[in-house]
Parts: sequence; structure tokens; C-alpha cells
Amino acid sequence: MEKPNSKHAGRWKLLLVLAVCAAPMLLSYLFYFVIKPEGRTNYGVILDPRSYPMPKLDAHLLGGESKELDAYKGKWILLQADSGECADACKKKMYDMRQLRLIQGKEMDRIERVWLITDNKPVDTVLIREYDGMRMLSVSQDKLKSWLPVDANTVISDHIYMIDPLGNLMMRFPKDADPNKVKKDIGKLLKASAIG
Repeated sequence: MEKPNSKHAGRWKLLLVLAVCAAPMLLSYLFYFVIKPEGRTNYGVILDPRSYPMPKLDAHLLGGESKELDAYKGKWILLQADSGECADACKKKMYDMRQLRLIQGKEMDRIERVWLITDNKPVDTVLIREYDGMRMLSVSQDKLKSWLPVDANTVISDHIYMIDPLGNLMMRFPKDADPNKVKKDIGKLLKASAIG
């Protein structure tokens, strides 16, 4: 004859086994429908390149020679746009872009740095020497406004942009971007990409 306590113990064991089996499914529904995980691991905003095809900018080098941005296709492009006066925020972006390229080590040759100069202000020759290797192109501010997207309450000159080796605008970094976080994004892109 079965003891009454063993009958209850058997039911509790059965319920415990059912709970353990059902828990993963219940938790997955909870996390998918109620506590939606962000899932984002990048710092910069990923842009849909179909929305921002690279336009013809009618750009030219500081010496006056015509040169389009697509001349640098085949490499990853760190891009900034600012006045030729290059105030402190501009210089900070220039410095960050140089360091971000250098810190990639043997991968640094896969990256070009481009400064789109948006006015006719003369560029200081000391600045040109200090940031040797920075590609400097004069462009129309209006052409950039219709191409480069910005965050709310910011302007184009607040951001650093990333263009892939095929010429697709694909990432925008926030105003006053943290170089360490940008470095991680660039490292991931270079590691994941076989091109450029």
C-alpha cells in the first residue's frame, strides 16, 4: 500500500520536471515580447547606403585641381566636413582621425582620412603639415547638406562619417565622439571585411 506522502512527492517531482522543461520557452517569450534586448553592439549609427548614394561633389584639391571623393574608393574613408578655419572642434576631429588610423597598426593602410572643406577660408599651412596624409578637398556646403545626414540638434561639422571601400556612406559617429568607442567600431569593420 502506497504512503500518502509519496503520492504528493511524486506529483511535486512531476510538476518540477514540467516547470524546468517549460522555463526556457517561457523566458524566451518574456525576453522577446516584454523585455526586448537592444542587441546593438556598435557605437556609431549604421546608415542605409541606399538612402545616401555618393554624389558628384565637384570637389577640388587646395591647389585647384579637380578631385572627386570616389578617387579614394577601395579604402575605408574616415570623413569630416568643416570650415577651412578649422576651429578647436575641427582640430580635435583631425587629431582623433589620425590616431584612429594609426592605432589600427598593420591595418592602417586600409584607411584614408578626408577633410571636406566647406568654405573659401584659407587652411593654415602648419595644420596641413601637422596632419600630413589627410586628404583635403574643397566642396560646396549645399551638396553636403543634401548627402550627409546629421543627428537631431547637430550639423554636418559635428560628425565623423565612415565610407566603405565600395563608396557607400555607412556610419555616422556622434558629436564629440569617444575615440575609444570609435576605435572598436573601426576594428570590427576591418576584421569583418575582406575588401579595402
